Amino acid sequence: MTRKTPGIVRPPGIPPDAILRVLRVPAELSGMRLDRFVQGQLRHTSRTRANAIVKRSAYSAEGRARRPSERVREDEQIALWRLPFEDTSDQPPLPILYEDPHLLVIDKPAGMAVHPSARYHKNTVIKRLEEQRPDEFLALVHRLDKETSGILLIARSLEAERAFKRALEARSLGSSGPEDGIEKIYLGLTLGVPADGLIDAPLELDPDNALRVKMRVARPGSGLEARTEVTVREARAGYALVECALHTGRQHQIRVHLAHLSCPIVGDKLYGPDERLLARAADDALTSEDLALLELPRHALHAHVYRMRHAVTGEALEVVAPLPVDLATFWQGLR
Repeated sequence: MTRKTPGIVRPPGIPPDAILRVLRVPAELSGMRLDRFVQGQLRHTSRTRANAIVKRSAYSAEGRARRPSERVREDEQIALWRLPFEDTSDQPPLPILYEDPHLLVIDKPAGMAVHPSARYHKNTVIKRLEEQRPDEFLALVHRLDKETSGILLIARSLEAERAFKRALEARSLGSSGPEDGIEKIYLGLTLGVPADGLIDAPLELDPDNALRVKMRVARPGSGLEARTEVTVREARAGYALVECALHTGRQHQIRVHLAHLSCPIVGDKLYGPDERLLARAADDALTSEDLALLELPRHALHAHVYRMRHAVTGEALEVVAPLPVDLATFWQGLR
């Protein structure tokens, strides 16, 4: 059920289990077309998809249906009423890799968002865990991209949430590493075989990307510190199975660094053969040619090993998530 929101009228015909998201228009965006405003507010959303969202689900606070071409006004509220479309019935429980009174570690499946959003509400890590454990405190310690599989830490108390977040934040700022008790290792499949060694290349947001989510290697002397240690486990037919140890924790760090070496992650819609594939995927508009170009329906990146000092107990902790079936099958098929 959607909670009541003051000042928002439910339009006739909107079912009681619809998901409501309210967007308030800031002064600097007054006068913008509604579909462009919605596109800017929702991550990973193309103009085509934003136009469709407005036609299907955008209303004024008073319950009047809105049109994509309408102009928004300062401080007005745009109500997006989204029908729940995710089927979570008959899905197996999320795989548990480790559990104690403070911490839960799962092996996140590829294709599952970690937290509810405008598009994903029920079939997310937090919602699924809340259904399985309705009376527990559950809080994400960190995030994984929707397409990335593997190790995900969930705190089971407020104390644990604060302690683990402090530890991971220190590492993301480059002030921590294996010697300080935190080591994160990912496995990836790359098109091309990168050289072993440390990639030390600062990152920054790419201002030229229309979806405003793409990172790039920064100009010398600028950007956020980013370091990834790459080891090639095996090479086959022009592809590689690589192990990536993170010394910092920047957004999309591994994917950007490998693409910078001209060895992108297989299936990467943003840093692979064509960044426009990400928008087409968001619109469910990937063609058979797109899928053939990608080779995998998701990017081939997996959070494989975490080694750390438990942020509450101080004990040594190692968690391992094996390479998932889809990536292992692709790799075996290269023979």
